[in-house]
Amino acid sequence: MSDERFRLLVNGAEVTVECDRDTPLLFALRNQLGLKGTRFGCGQGLCGACNVLVDGRVIHSCDTPLWSVDGKEVVTVEGLGDTPLQRAMIDEQAAQCGYCVSGVVMTATALLAENSTPDETEVRAALDDNLCRCGAHNRMVRAVLKASR
Repeated sequence: MSDERFRLLVNGAEVTVECDRDTPLLFALRNQLGLKGTRFGCGQGLCGACNVLVDGRVIHSCDTPLWSVDGKEVVTVEGLGDTPLQRAMIDEQAAQCGYCVSGVVMTATALLAENSTPDETEVRAALDDNLCRCGAHNRMVRAVLKASR
């Protein structure tokens, strides 16, 4: 297979990535662009550790081929800056081991962009596909609710 060039807007900067068209977005972000905040979890789009925003919508970057995001805007956890959500995650001590947190933050960011005042049921539903193995999920829900106030 030969490499192709893909143009993306990543965290506000135009970038060109050269690799096989079926390379997962996650690998391009981590290996070619050095954005290590997005994590590899399961590699099957089931755990949410690799979540990023593409054109404002949360997606699993581990199973999203690069060709499908050509010309689109990608935001990773590094591109969020200092947000009330991130401060609330710290205040609520919502990151025990921290492995899933960037994916949770990206999912919650998408939720809050769509619904700035979700109730607890809506937050839990939004975060349902984000697996936390440390048991910090309830603190993460509290953090999202705190950030929405």
